[in-house]
Amino acid sequence: MADRGLAPDGTIAREGSLDHVPAQFAPVVEAARAHITRWFGSARLHSAYLYGSIPRGTAVPGVSDLDVLLALHDDPTDADRTEATAVETALDVAFPQIDGVGVLLSGKGALLSDLERHDLGFFVACLCTPLIGHDLARDLPRYRPTSLLARETNGDLSTALERWRVRAAHASTQSDLKALNRSVARRIVRTGLTLVMPWWGGWTSDLVRSAELFGGYYPERSRQMRAAAAEAGAPTADPVVRAMLLDDLGPWLASEYAAVHGVKTAR
Repeated sequence: MADRGLAPDGTIAREGSLDHVPAQFAPVVEAARAHITRWFGSARLHSAYLYGSIPRGTAVPGVSDLDVLLALHDDPTDADRTEATAVETALDVAFPQIDGVGVLLSGKGALLSDLERHDLGFFVACLCTPLIGHDLARDLPRYRPTSLLARETNGDLSTALERWRVRAAHASTQSDLKALNRSVARRIVRTGLTLVMPWWGGWTSDLVRSAELFGGYYPERSRQMRAAAAEAGAPTADPVVRAMLLDDLGPWLASEYAAVHGVKTAR
C-alpha cells in the first residue's frame, strides 16, 4: 500500500525520515539541531521536528526551504517567537542551498489536545520527522484517510480565502504577490487532495499527484487544479492565476468541501 502512503495496517504512514535527507541538506539539518538546542534549551523545548521536502528526500538545492516545528513545554511567548526568528535568519544566511526557513511554534498541550487531534496531531504524527526530544507521535493515534480527518485538516478553506483576499489587497510588491500565489495554490491543492482522500483511500504530499488524483473525481475542475499545482511549484505574481484561485476554484472548493465533509470544528 506504499503507493497510497499507507502502512500495512491501512493507517497513514509517516512520510519523512532523517535517512531521506539529501546529502546537500545534511549540514543544514545539523545546524538547525544545534541552533534550536542553543536558543531554546531543554527547559523550554519539548521536541523539534522537520517537515516538508527535506525529510521527504525531494528537496531541490537553491529552491526548497527548511520547515521546522518546535513543540514547547508551554504555549509560545513573544520571546519564543523572537528567538525562532533569530534561528530562521541564522540558517537562511548560512546556507545557500535553502530558499528560506520557517519555524512554527506550538505548545505541547495544544498538539496533544482533543481539539487538535485530527489536525495538528495528525500533522505531527504523519507529516513531521523527529529531530530533537521525545516524539509526540508516540502519544497520538494512528490515522486513517477518513472524512473526519478531511474535515479537521482542511474544512476551513472559506476562512482562509477571506484572509488571503485581505492580504492581496495590502500586498505592495511583486515578491509579496508571488508569495501569496504560492501559499494559496499550495493550500488549494492540498484541500483538493483531502476532499477526495477518503474515496481514494490514501495520502500523498506530492502536489502534482494530488492534482491528478483530484481530477479523477472532479474532471470538470481538473485543469484548474493542475494549474494550481503548477503555481505552487513555480509561483508567479500573475493576477489572472490569483483571481482564478481566490474567486473561482477556491470558493467552489470550499462549498463542495463543506457539503461533502462539513466545516472544521471552531477553534
